[in-house]
Amino acid sequence: MRPYRPRLGSIPLVLIVSVYLLALTNDTFWRKGLAYLGGHEGQLAALGFCLLLLCVAALTTFSAKYIVKPFLIFAILVAATASYFVDTFGLVIDREMIQNVALTTSSEAAHLLSPGLLAHLLAYGILPSLLVALVKVAHRPFWEKVRVNSLVIFPCLGVTVAIVLANYPSFSSTFRSHRDLMASFNPAAPIVATVKYAIREMEERDIVAAPLGTDARPAARAGGTGKPLVTVVVVGETARAANFGLYGYARDTNPELSRRDVVAFQNVASCGTSTAVSVPCMFSNLTRGGYSSKAGRSVENLTDVLSHAHVDVRWLDNNTGSADVADRIPYEYLPATKDPRFCSDGECHDEILVEHLRTALADVRQDTVIFLHQLGSHGPAYHLRAPAAFQRYQPTCRDESFADCTREEIVNAYDNTILYTDHVLAEIVDLLADRTDLAASMLYVSDHGESLGENGLYLHAIPYFMAPSTQTHVPMIAWFSEPYRRETGIDAACVAARKDDPLSHDNFFHTVLGTAEIATSVYDRGLDALAPCRSATPQLAAARETAR
Repeated sequence: MRPYRPRLGSIPLVLIVSVYLLALTNDTFWRKGLAYLGGHEGQLAALGFCLLLLCVAALTTFSAKYIVKPFLIFAILVAATASYFVDTFGLVIDREMIQNVALTTSSEAAHLLSPGLLAHLLAYGILPSLLVALVKVAHRPFWEKVRVNSLVIFPCLGVTVAIVLANYPSFSSTFRSHRDLMASFNPAAPIVATVKYAIREMEERDIVAAPLGTDARPAARAGGTGKPLVTVVVVGETARAANFGLYGYARDTNPELSRRDVVAFQNVASCGTSTAVSVPCMFSNLTRGGYSSKAGRSVENLTDVLSHAHVDVRWLDNNTGSADVADRIPYEYLPATKDPRFCSDGECHDEILVEHLRTALADVRQDTVIFLHQLGSHGPAYHLRAPAAFQRYQPTCRDESFADCTREEIVNAYDNTILYTDHVLAEIVDLLADRTDLAASMLYVSDHGESLGENGLYLHAIPYFMAPSTQTHVPMIAWFSEPYRRETGIDAACVAARKDDPLSHDNFFHTVLGTAEIATSVYDRGLDALAPCRSATPQLAAARETAR
């Protein structure tokens, strides 16, 4: 005896799935709608009805035989997956978020496969999909299906247009003021974002970067001792200024750096809220206002300009890659070493950067710029980012979904990552200080910040227009050895006095060039955060004018 299978027409099945998607996979959308349209529940209901009609129209378009059930199951699984991350972490799934997903490594993905996610997918994705698969769909002849589907699709679209026109003032003002509302709607938001990302990647895949700063060369220096100039640039990961002791945090998360002669710039804004945006943006000379993915890929970046100056430039990576900015310079991916002193399960603690920096410094014979890319405070597995010796703040969250964690435990785990970053940076400073045969400096800046539960938001990558300061206010810390100060004439007291200047990632490109004493026509003294404190700046500027 064959098992019973319910029999439905494609239109009724589409309607049932549409109601399911709207009602059960859009909790965040409805919560935001109630908040943004509070007191206007009728208009929220009208918006919901419009979305239901659009969902019915869209799914009906794909209701042909052999297509309808796979497409409905696809929509259900996408909505179930997206709703988990949107509801749990307060994320907005836009094109940049899809880019982050595309760049996620297997070890990062493993941290996200929590019991909470699997349970959510089972309840909201797999079981409903099995029910759809169980249904036996009654299909009409082709031309009859075209006629009936048209009688569903076009009235749905017509009624939607009528409702939108009747509520246009309210809808338009809400969408302009709260663009995150529709960005929370499943499954439309993640599907549209994925399509946008795919289109952009196809459009930009054949772009060849135009040369930049080919006139670059080492500039004249104040000291003239002949010591190699070594600039170590540490690109931090997910470190927010609010949790650094050097920035006024209640906890002493910087006990080691606070005992070194460092300058912590207090007002630095990131270019983006994710690595995939911030890193290529800060390494470009376009500034945040002029940067786009296409514009950034169309021209060489800071690492190329340094290469044109014939300094030794290299990238040591303990993250998931350089976001393409190190494609044309020597690059080493440190997790591939599987060094048992620092690494396990495909990831390494950041002290591996110090060890490889030590090796690199032993070979320095000329001016050198070394970029160190941290794993830093990358979440949600904060508890894995710091060794046991730096797990000071307890108890810590050890659940990557945060489901069984208090906010205090999440913050504790995060603060331990900052404590460990403090140690790593202090080790770098000490290593450079010991090399008195080098004129060494260190510049640390984080790519973006992080949300730790404020206003229900976690992690990062919120669209910049609505991102909280915790995701955009980042630490930037500088240190200069005595030989570097003599060689370049930089006034450390002047730098310290300017620590409250308003800065951003826009300053990074030019500050690194200035710190490395590189003369080139693409250098902008006005965007070099240290230029007013460098006595060699007139010589540097003169050399750059000659380079023009």
